[in-house]
Amino acid sequence: MVAVVGAGVLAAGAYLQFDGDDHAGATTTPSPSVAAVSPRPVVVTSDKPLPKSTSRTPVNTRPGRPTAITIPQLNVSAPVVSIKAVDAALTPPSDPTMVGWWSGGAQPGAKRGSAVITGHTVHTGGGAFDDLGRLVPGSVVQVTTVRGPLRYRVATVATYRKATLAKRAAQVFDQGVRGRLVLVTCEDWNGSVYLSNVVVIALPMA
Repeated sequence: MVAVVGAGVLAAGAYLQFDGDDHAGATTTPSPSVAAVSPRPVVVTSDKPLPKSTSRTPVNTRPGRPTAITIPQLNVSAPVVSIKAVDAALTPPSDPTMVGWWSGGAQPGAKRGSAVITGHTVHTGGGAFDDLGRLVPGSVVQVTTVRGPLRYRVATVATYRKATLAKRAAQVFDQGVRGRLVLVTCEDWNGSVYLSNVVVIALPMA
């Protein structure tokens, strides 16, 4: 589950906070909140500023509602559905093989704003974003929209403790930056709860 603060005025400085269900990994069947994963080596963020998009949006790119995401390095190909904030929270699709795009944020291909896609990880396997933390800078992500495919190159792969992400959410989910893709899921399953969140920031490829 992604808790939203001030979703209606996010562009004016409010923020999106990835929170999650601490007990989602207790069973093999994921709950409507994001399920958890087994711990694995990840890239931990520092206090350095988050990257800003420096590449231009491709000339043939137009913003559009996403319908699918492909991550070749992870052998991931998943449908994308639109999700809205309900009671100040976003919940990924209950089907762990699908992911959700936050329709209150930027569309992929937009010149400005973070296009946020969130999905399940399942500690027993089967979630679309199970291995999101294995991406590395330079990895390619393709998002297919109703207007055609868009390609992004991963800039950062970071793991945040929940409290840290809450403090940095205004930066992570910023709608005032140049257009970029933000992928979010949970991480660091300790046997009963997950402790962290993985955030991948990818920039449009020229």
